[in-house]
Amino acid sequence: MSADKAAGEAGGEADGKDTGRHTGEDTGGGINGAGAADGAATGTGGAAQDGGARVNDSPAGRLQALFEGRRLTPTQRRIAHSMVRSAADVPFLSSVELAELAGVSQPSVTRFAVALGFDGYPALRRHLREVAPAEAATDTTAYNEYQQAVEAEIENLRHLAEALADPRPVARAGRLLAASRPLPVLGLRAAASQAYGFAYFAAKVHPDVRLLHEGGTMLQDRIDAAVRAGATALLCFALPRHPREVVDALGHAKEAGLTVVTVADSAFAPVAKVSDLLIPAAVGTGLAFDTACAPMLLGRVLLEAMCDDLPDAQARLEQFDARAAARGLFVE
Repeated sequence: MSADKAAGEAGGEADGKDTGRHTGEDTGGGINGAGAADGAATGTGGAAQDGGARVNDSPAGRLQALFEGRRLTPTQRRIAHSMVRSAADVPFLSSVELAELAGVSQPSVTRFAVALGFDGYPALRRHLREVAPAEAATDTTAYNEYQQAVEAEIENLRHLAEALADPRPVARAGRLLAASRPLPVLGLRAAASQAYGFAYFAAKVHPDVRLLHEGGTMLQDRIDAAVRAGATALLCFALPRHPREVVDALGHAKEAGLTVVTVADSAFAPVAKVSDLLIPAAVGTGLAFDTACAPMLLGRVLLEAMCDDLPDAQARLEQFDARAAARGLFVE
């Protein structure tokens, strides 16, 4: 059900051999650990955030602010991602413990601290204790493994709510999606159901939604066809494990002139470099296969924001209800 994913450090990180956690083929589903939100929404690919969006005032958000705008290596992004996921605990971890948490070598943690402008890891840890003090953690020791998975998802949703305290990234995404005619919606493998759910509801209010949930040689052709038809933006749902095909498709979409809006499990996901606006929503990793309650809810939030910028959205919904009643479509 799972396969070991070992990632060696590249370039200047080659002196330590880093090992990633066990992951399922489509899910990134490690049986150990729990997901947490990655802080505020992030504009990437050289695109500025809408109005200079402020970072939410949570330990994860303040950590996120420490890393934003910095050019990090893949190993350093892995460390940053692990720190944000465990924001309440990180200020009290040794460099060895943080290395184990991130699945990297201890020297990599030291180099990461220096890359952030600190004299070493102790200086970074002192800084973290000032900017990201620990919060009271929920005691889940009495819960069984299924309850712990639910509690982890509740925590993911709580962090998503904190990130949405600044509504500007979502409002910007809503404007971009509403204005794109047609609107391509991409999601492959584990993210296909998220893309399908969004496209299903979006089609009730948006005049032309094009679902891209199957990979293959035709994928880029379908993106090109959407561009020729007038598309200006593409919405992507990207979840672990991240298919290379998604990264390639988003790169192609950007080259074709589309603005890429992405819902991903982390601001440090591989799709970040090919996204213009990335809004993170963490997945749960407490079960054999990842759970994606937060990404699903964020998709519904984006639907709401898109509806706010579609002046005829309410009329379209009322027309659908009338037709459904006339056809006896639903059992009351």
